[in-house]
Amino acid sequence: MKTDLYNQNAEIVGEIELPEKIFGVVLNPELVKQVLEAQSANSRQVLAHTKGRGEVRGGGKKPWRQKGTGRARHGSIRSPIWKGGGVTFGPTKERNFGKGINKKMKRKALFMVLSSKVGDKELMILDGMKFEMPKTKEALKSVNMLSAKLPGYKETNKKRDSILLVLPAKDQSVLRATKNLSFMSTSEAANLNIKDLLEKKYVVLFKEALPVIEQTFKL
Repeated sequence: MKTDLYNQNAEIVGEIELPEKIFGVVLNPELVKQVLEAQSANSRQVLAHTKGRGEVRGGGKKPWRQKGTGRARHGSIRSPIWKGGGVTFGPTKERNFGKGINKKMKRKALFMVLSSKVGDKELMILDGMKFEMPKTKEALKSVNMLSAKLPGYKETNKKRDSILLVLPAKDQSVLRATKNLSFMSTSEAANLNIKDLLEKKYVVLFKEALPVIEQTFKL
């Protein structure tokens, strides 16, 4: 499978062969949904927490003696039936929302999403991106030229289609130049996942990232 190779000025500088095992996989929506749900669940932070009777303050002493007062017997003011006492069956931070997903399913779903991006013409292979000065203005100039080559790319005064820039490795110059572009985010090829891919409409992939993806996912 061949596709055009672009430079940062949106000029076609050649063709590049895309691995069929990565970019030619038939989409299975159920598998993609399962992997996406698992990733979202595993990244979920548990914040809600209520204190039980063993965690609230006070209550070490019996409020009053067991008999002879005419009042109901109580052993601790930390009891859930007291104001300021512990909470019964409330949410706790010990809850685990994680879901198991095996490597092969995760990898296959990632390749399905990448293949879908190619099929929908939402993926572009870039020869590289270099800036004399890592300024937002310079990055925006290149991005505007590249986005003009993306079929169906929409841009208005208030909003424009989102782009994921996939780097072969951490590049401080590119990161610094693009960090203020709200519609664009970056990801290293070794950390690529379907959540990042699905959150962005278009993917711009550096050609040096292709061997990194192959090596990372053990093809």
